[in-house]
Amino acid sequence: MEINEIIQLMEAVSKNGLTSFKMEEGNLKLSIKKEKEVQQIVAVSGGESVPQVITAAGTAAAVAGPAVQAEETSSSMEESIGSDKVVTSPLVGTFYSSASPDAKPYVQVGDTVKKGQVLGIIEAMKLMNEIESDFDGVVEAVLVNNEEVVEYGQPLFRIR
Repeated sequence: MEINEIIQLMEAVSKNGLTSFKMEEGNLKLSIKKEKEVQQIVAVSGGESVPQVITAAGTAAAVAGPAVQAEETSSSMEESIGSDKVVTSPLVGTFYSSASPDAKPYVQVGDTVKKGQVLGIIEAMKLMNEIESDFDGVVEAVLVNNEEVVEYGQPLFRIR
C-alpha cells in the first residue's frame, strides 16, 4: 500500500464520521483512530470581534453572536464544574482509575484525599503518568470514566 492510498483512507474515515478503522492485508496492519473533537471557545474582548471555536485538530471557525469577555468565560466554567478545587489533566492520553483492570479504583466519590495522593493514571505514548491531588479534601465527583481519552486541561476530579 502506498502513502497516497493511506491518505485517501484517512480522508474517507474523516469524511464519513468514523472514529476508527482497522485493516490487515498480508504483513501490513493499518489502524486509523480519530480522537473526539473538543471545542474550546476563545474569548475575544472588545469591539465587534467575533469569537472563534478552536477544535482539537487546530482548525478555527467563527461563532455567531457577541464577543465574550474572558472573565465571564472563566466564571461560567467554574460554575458548571461547581468547585474551584478541580484536578485537571496535565496531558492528552487515556485515563485509568486503577493500577490494573482487576484492582480497586484509586479513589471514589466520598473518599478523603491528601495533597500529592494518586487519584488515577493517564497513559500517553506507552508511559503511565500518575495524577496526583493538588488539594486536601473529599472527592466530590469523578468527571471521567475509566479508559476514557482525556484532553490537556480537561477536568478529571472535583474536590471539596
